[in-house]
Amino acid sequence: MHPNPVFRKSTIEQNLQFARERGFGTLAVNGEAGPTLAHVPFWISPDGSYAEMHLVRSNPIIRGIEGAQKAVLATTGPDGYISPDWYEMDDQVPTWNYVAVHLRGELEVLPATELRGHLDRLSEVNEARLLPKVPWLTSKMPEDALAKMMRMITPCRLTIENVEGTWKLGQNKPEDARKSAAGFVKTYDHGQETTMLAALMTGVQED
Repeated sequence: MHPNPVFRKSTIEQNLQFARERGFGTLAVNGEAGPTLAHVPFWISPDGSYAEMHLVRSNPIIRGIEGAQKAVLATTGPDGYISPDWYEMDDQVPTWNYVAVHLRGELEVLPATELRGHLDRLSEVNEARLLPKVPWLTSKMPEDALAKMMRMITPCRLTIENVEGTWKLGQNKPEDARKSAAGFVKTYDHGQETTMLAALMTGVQED
């Protein structure tokens, strides 16, 4: 997380909602050979106390878990390069604006009996975003085919103990300079989801 407090004024609920809407992130744990990462879709409980995900059984994270293990689930959002010229100020340097949320806590493997419910919850929240499409359900699969696929994956739960967010949107710049840069971000499209990033930069309140 960026150390400047001006970029870290988002509330826990704002950060959780951002993570919910993304629904995909990087799970990181400490392994024998160093940090071990996995890229996973996830579902966050309504009260924000835990996140559910699943991993293939051969994943090193699954093989290395004994009981509960400290872990971080990192989610990133729109990001983009900022040229110093775009601020129309002489004393600026190149930088990168972005949004990121880290969920820290205890990761544990869940019993196989929890997997079907997890898959239903995960698919439900994502299928709901595709309306008016008729939602896909696990019940649409033949039971033997579903059972075979479920044997290949393992459900996990991250009990969330800490939520951190960085929303680096130029809050430390004058409003006119920030809005000027936002216009160039959208025009040059050097980054990811730069239209959204420009909108966030335009709407944010300066410190």
